[in-house]
Amino acid sequence: MTSSAAPSAISEPGAVPPVPPVLAEVVRSGFVEGHHRGSLVLLDADGGVERTLGDPYAPVFPRSSNKPMQAAAVLRAGLDLSGERLALAAASHSGEGFHLDLVRTMLAEHGFGPEDLQTPPDLPLDPVEAEAYLAAGHVRERLTMNCSGKHAAMLAVCARNGWDPATYLDPDHPLQRLVHQVVEEAAGERIAAVGTDGCGAPLMALSLVGLARAFRTFVTAAPGTAERRVADAMRAHPEYVAGTRRPDTWLMREVPGTLSKMGAEAVQAVALADGRALAFKIDDGAGRALGPVLARALGLLGVDAPVVARIGRAPLMGGAAEVGEIRAVF
Repeated sequence: MTSSAAPSAISEPGAVPPVPPVLAEVVRSGFVEGHHRGSLVLLDADGGVERTLGDPYAPVFPRSSNKPMQAAAVLRAGLDLSGERLALAAASHSGEGFHLDLVRTMLAEHGFGPEDLQTPPDLPLDPVEAEAYLAAGHVRERLTMNCSGKHAAMLAVCARNGWDPATYLDPDHPLQRLVHQVVEEAAGERIAAVGTDGCGAPLMALSLVGLARAFRTFVTAAPGTAERRVADAMRAHPEYVAGTRRPDTWLMREVPGTLSKMGAEAVQAVALADGRALAFKIDDGAGRALGPVLARALGLLGVDAPVVARIGRAPLMGGAAEVGEIRAVF
């Protein structure tokens, strides 16, 4: 592990990028059968870079780790959300019944229905919920896609401001231009690229340092600001941000004041109540390495709570027996 406070040098054109370091290894029956590489940054309470691995200054797509910023933009645009509704606006929900019921309610409150969502039809994100959903004879729906709470909030703010709800995912839509601004302000850096997320929404690329600083911005923001309102809602109602069987929920519930949000392709960002923060990305996108890497990073930040061991446990099975694990190696 190295410490750094300055961006790494720009490579010469055509140069082969450095291979990211190993963050976790896959151990089966005492044999290391694979590795997960990536980059990571830890920030101290003042926002300074305390530790780095790999290149946390290179831009990545944070995926759903950008959702707190998107929710703050909805508030800045004038939508009055709070409590569970605001937490769900920043969610990658599991598709549990209470998630789906509240999305329906949020849509109906502003004259919309599930058919107005522009999320792709999907199954519940949580495997347990997905199995139950299919066993009940259901098919993929827009409502059950894990980003439907965010999309419901985006539609609602369109209704509030008289904006075109049919184009709410267009990068040039007034809401998406505001999201762009909020992301840059929170991260303290310019957006490196704009793409399209899995849910169809515009997706802004940041460095991991910028992502960690954005989360720190949310927990240290003044009470009543859009950023602090989002952080407070997520921390008060973490089951609406993720679900009853999800690490983000466990961490925010059991370590008071913590803000935590994962993203697809194995991205994770966390800020603690005192301003310490972390962000990392597993290079191959393997979500199975998230827990062990997150637990190790939390340990390095001094978080000592039973939930850390719970998050870090990633057993490998051989038949019906546990024969190995995925473990952090930094």
